[in-house]
Amino acid sequence: MSSLPLAPTPPMGWNSWNTFGHNINEELIKGIADKFTELGLKDAGYEYVVIDDCWSERERGADGRLVPDKNKFPNGIKPVADYVHSKGLKFGIYSCAGTHTCAGFPGSFEHEYVDAATFAEWGVDYLKYDYCYKPVHVAGENLYKRMGMALRSCGRDIVFSACNWGVDDVYNWIRESGAQLYRSTGDIRDNWQSIKHIALSQLDKQCYSGTYCWNDMDMLVVGMCGKGDNAEVIDGMGKLAGCTDTEYKTHFALWAMMNSPLMIGCDIRRASEEALNILKNPDVIAINQDPEGRGPFCIRQWNNPDNVFALIKPLCGGDYAIGMYNLSDNPSEMSLQFFDIGLPTASGLALEFYNCHTKENEGKFTERRSVRVEPHDCYMYRCKVVKA
Repeated sequence: MSSLPLAPTPPMGWNSWNTFGHNINEELIKGIADKFTELGLKDAGYEYVVIDDCWSERERGADGRLVPDKNKFPNGIKPVADYVHSKGLKFGIYSCAGTHTCAGFPGSFEHEYVDAATFAEWGVDYLKYDYCYKPVHVAGENLYKRMGMALRSCGRDIVFSACNWGVDDVYNWIRESGAQLYRSTGDIRDNWQSIKHIALSQLDKQCYSGTYCWNDMDMLVVGMCGKGDNAEVIDGMGKLAGCTDTEYKTHFALWAMMNSPLMIGCDIRRASEEALNILKNPDVIAINQDPEGRGPFCIRQWNNPDNVFALIKPLCGGDYAIGMYNLSDNPSEMSLQFFDIGLPTASGLALEFYNCHTKENEGKFTERRSVRVEPHDCYMYRCKVVKA
């Protein structure tokens, strides 16, 4: 095992659940790994290829170990992990703190150490650890600490992705469990309402996220466009899944600014050029991967505080990231007063704004910056403090 700590910045990769659900197999995972290189995702920083639920048989083997589904993974899991590694990528898998996974397959409850050893033997680099079917009278905090210790003693570096959905006061104990990231929300859906709800629910939780233990706001839905085995039909109103490119851009900008791991959930083999441009934007990714790992603070627009706000994040080297977001259904002004972020006019200084989406330098501003933000849209800037 390496002596270096894991996940110094939010992990980046791909997860099978959002699009494929239980329809996973060896060829799919190998094909996704191939596309990481072909599409430039590896060069953009994405490195984990993660199999979610439904990869195993319904029962453990006679030796008590998990058994890969013989139809989906006829050669087992290790050859798949080896193939992913051959592409210069890392491999992830899924289990659960309960007796069963959310889809009813064997969980790791009271099998933590043998499962951690099995994953290490297979070459696993990342474990997503869910929270379904946990015995009622067993503390989830203890179960995550148990798997955390099992992974740390298994002989291999394995990133621990805790997924307890933000319940049981997880913010107060997750860092000490040894987890490198923790899910703080319910499952995301491929619609604007879900993106908005999750983002707003985590605005006051940024103080709990930081280097080596990241607040995971769930996988990205960028590029799904209402397609996949897990596309949602909700409220009895027909299929409401899918977002516009503008909404996907804002989704990605929020997750990046709020230090969430960037785990792609779409079928990258069929992703549009616009979706790939959003996912590979180097300026937005750099803000997410900033080595200081500082969370942003929020300044709300005075006349629409529930939907329009700016996020301000100090970056390594003295720059600041500033995002301006309009989550409402109508155009709105976002007026950011520099006094409110620590830069009074009396300082004789200004902010120089570089637009991370247009790649243009928009000049220096003193005292305030006001922009009109279209519905569900955003601006994302990298700013320097300069002489006025």
